[in-house]
Parts: sequence; C-alpha cells; structure tokens
Amino acid sequence: MEKHQVVIIGSGPAGYTAAIYAARANLKPVLFSGLQPGGQLTITTDVENYPGFPKGILGPEMMELFRAQSERFGTQIIDGVVTKVDLTKRPFHVEGEGHHMLAETVIVATGASAKWLDIPSEKHLSGHGVSACATCDGFFFRGKEVGVVGGGDTAMEEALFLTKMCGKVKVIHRRDTLRASKVMQDRAMANPNISWAWNQEIVEVLGEKQTGVRGVRTKDTQTGQIREIPLGGLFIAIGHEPNTSLFKGQLAMDEVGYLKITPGTTRTSVPGVFAAGDAADPVYRQAVTAAGTGCMAAIDAERFLSSGGGH
Repeated sequence: MEKHQVVIIGSGPAGYTAAIYAARANLKPVLFSGLQPGGQLTITTDVENYPGFPKGILGPEMMELFRAQSERFGTQIIDGVVTKVDLTKRPFHVEGEGHHMLAETVIVATGASAKWLDIPSEKHLSGHGVSACATCDGFFFRGKEVGVVGGGDTAMEEALFLTKMCGKVKVIHRRDTLRASKVMQDRAMANPNISWAWNQEIVEVLGEKQTGVRGVRTKDTQTGQIREIPLGGLFIAIGHEPNTSLFKGQLAMDEVGYLKITPGTTRTSVPGVFAAGDAADPVYRQAVTAAGTGCMAAIDAERFLSSGGGH
C-alpha cells in the first residue's frame, strides 16, 4: 500500500497553503481536492481583502493560482473525495477515489459549507429559484425582486451583490438587529434598493419547479402573525457549518462540529493529525486566516515528523 508523509484533505486556501509549505519542505504531500475543489472561494466573485491584490481578484482565479503554486513544488493532487479515515493508529489510513493509502501525518482542511433553512419547500425548489450562492446564480434573476435570508456579513454581501442585477432585494431576518459588521450594515442600509423584513421567520417557500419561486410565507417571531411576501427568488445566507462529519468519533470537536485544536497550534486531539482553515475556525473564517493556519499545519506536521513522530 502506498505510504506518504503528509496527506492533506481539502483544497481551499488552507489545504493549498499547507501543500505549498509541505512540498517546499520536501515532504511530497498528497492532497485530495474534495467535493468543491478550491473550496468556498470558488463560489465567491471578487476577493478584495486578500493582501497583495490591490485591485481584487476573482475567487476561482485565486484558487487556480494557489493550486498551480502547490503543484509547482511537487504536490500530488487527487481530484476526489476522501470517503474514510482511520486515525486510531499511525500510520493513519486514508481512503478515497480508488486510492487507499497510509499517512504518517494528516492535515484536515475540509472547510465549511453553506447552511440551509431545512424546510421541505426549500429543498424542493433548490436550484429552481432557491439558491445559497448569489454570485453563482444572481444572473438568472435579472430584473426580479428577490429575498435574502440572514443577518450576518454573508447576507449583506449577497444582498448588495444582488442589487446590481435584480433591482429590488428584501432582506428577511428573524431578529430586529443584524450580526453583520458595522461597515457592511451601513453599506446595506444606505442602499435604496434593499428593503427589510424584520422579525420574520420563513415557514414556506412558495412556487413550482417549472415556474420558480413566487414568494415566501413568513411568521412574525414576536406576534406569530403569518404573512406572504411576493418574491421572484430566494437566497439563503444564514451561515456555515464545518465539513467534519468524516471525523466524528475520531477527533475532538465542539457541539457544532468545529475541530478542537490546541491554542496557538494546529494540533488536534490525535497526535499527527493537524487541522487548518474553516473546519477548525468558528471565529474568523477568512481566506487569509485559512492560509495562515495552512502554513502553521505544514510546519507543525514537519516538526512532528522530524522529531520522530512525538509532540
């Protein structure tokens, strides 16, 4: 069975940065790109807050550059998903996409995915007027009035982006205050094409697969009153959850599923397994912080290997 010093699971800024550092340390890393190669940045249009890109860069383009850089130094990339890991003893077992390998160290960089409302009508109409990605799908709703669900930065970003093509955007939020950063709140509040539905919880998305979304039914979280809001599309922007189900029962995690790491390091509860990026970060969740922890994970793995596999 093939054996590697470092196997990296995931390919966002964290996974690719870990690969760049591990490859330059001559560890010949293998990286599984996962379900969404390039991670969440591939469904982001303009990245304007990554240092070194004063004019901004498109998310997918940035991830192509990360990938090319990791390959340049000798990373072996497997475009596929890891389906099984056994972290009970070293070397660890990693399986996926017709590969079964042993790994002296594993770097988990599986990231996070958008959360959904989890109501049947939303699932039924997903891809037929309901989306979790304005930058992917906003184009299809030109000239329509659309709704955005959520109150954080993601929701504000989606709403502002959608005003460029949809005209009118209604933000539907189950509270009467936003979680979003001050700058994003101010920007959204100042936009005349954004209106607000406060204290509203969506109970049903109205529409048909053939004709798309025609509105939503909401419940007032304070009075319980039900009303209908006519809309031509609905974007869900209520946050993210970490993609860590593969490690349940093997690595320590919090109640949401974020991997627990020793503060100031990327060490997980299993020696030789390191975690980087959004899978272990409920707080910052930025491309630049993910890249930073990817670098840390590669250095932690390299030190672990050179010390003979002990902490």
